[in-house]
Amino acid sequence: MMTNVVLVGVELPRVNDFAESMVELHGLAEAADLNVTHVLTQKRERVHAGTYLGKGKLAELQGYLEGTESEAIIVNDELTPSQIKNLEAVLECEIMDRTMLILAIFAERAQTREAKLQVEVARLQYLMPRLAGMGISMSRQGGGSSGLANRGAGETKLELDRRTISDKINQYQRELKVVANERDNQRRSRQKKGLRVAALVGYTNAGKSSIMNTLVSSYHPQTTEKQVLEKDMLFATLDTSVRRIHPKYHQPFLLTDTVGFVDKLPTQLVKAFRSTLEEVVQADVLIHVIDASSPDSEKRQRVTEETLKAIGAEDKPMIYVWNKADLVPEVSQIMPKNHLWVSTYTGKGISELMSAIEAELFADEEQHVWLVPYDRGDVVALMNEEARIIELEYVEEGTQITAITPQHFIRNYGEFIVK
Repeated sequence: MMTNVVLVGVELPRVNDFAESMVELHGLAEAADLNVTHVLTQKRERVHAGTYLGKGKLAELQGYLEGTESEAIIVNDELTPSQIKNLEAVLECEIMDRTMLILAIFAERAQTREAKLQVEVARLQYLMPRLAGMGISMSRQGGGSSGLANRGAGETKLELDRRTISDKINQYQRELKVVANERDNQRRSRQKKGLRVAALVGYTNAGKSSIMNTLVSSYHPQTTEKQVLEKDMLFATLDTSVRRIHPKYHQPFLLTDTVGFVDKLPTQLVKAFRSTLEEVVQADVLIHVIDASSPDSEKRQRVTEETLKAIGAEDKPMIYVWNKADLVPEVSQIMPKNHLWVSTYTGKGISELMSAIEAELFADEEQHVWLVPYDRGDVVALMNEEARIIELEYVEEGTQITAITPQHFIRNYGEFIVK
């Protein structure tokens, strides 16, 4: 049975996107399988320091809760520990803020061990300063392994809870460091092989996974790799997926699908997912997917760019993909260079997108004639892997090859270029 919840928000002066923010909060609640029974908003100069809402609105909310079967309220902003404590005392129901809700969705959707650890670290980091206000008791079973067994009897329960959380965070971060090192080794291996990487980034539910699946099916149709989950829901996928794409005129490259961004994405999550988001930082080109049908598309584009800046990826070559073009009138579909209209539903713009990706990824390639001695079969083998061979001929001096090769190959083996 779904939990009934009430959404609560305070509209402050000079905030232009409050209505859209509440709509998004509704979507987040649905993504968490919660049933929204009522939405209550209030205009104020500033949020109430003690109870978030003013006295009158708080009484109105209390009366509504008493007359319905709503079991919790979700607040559109991040609450302080004292606000949580005071609201729980007055309303006698569960209190969640926007950050808690996003963390709960991430915890529910995480599939891999890495994603689960990342979400748990973020949740515990958020929980730590709020223990006193939330009445939460941490389980301390197996305390010997957590280093608590020999603590003095004078240590308070709150101190014990904080120490338990701190120990858990340290343990999970050590595990994540191991995974991050493995991921780093994989990246280095790809770089050694000269594999280029394009990363899909964008606001949650913009259609990144749909674009990945379309490109995989169009340019690697015989692949045994499974399609990534695509669903019309916020944060449908959290785990980073990497697929190999085989363009017609270039060597294969890797396409990475990353976790979606959202307005007011908890800083704890950005920090916890930093090793995963490193895939974005290390990519050769970013494909910024924007939901063209969203009335809030410009703001979502800005949020994504701010998040990219926060992780140090703002200067990467960027292709802007306005997805769901089938839902937008064609008269408005005029865009500057590197902005493409795409629809995975109709197939519109997919070939143009592929051309744009290839142009960015392989801009440094050059065509040359190579003469490789017969005793350097290793160079020919590498060329078969990393270059696009146009013509190959066996001559007296060795293997003569006309090929389009990347710069790193030219730097390493340029001595064999004859033209």
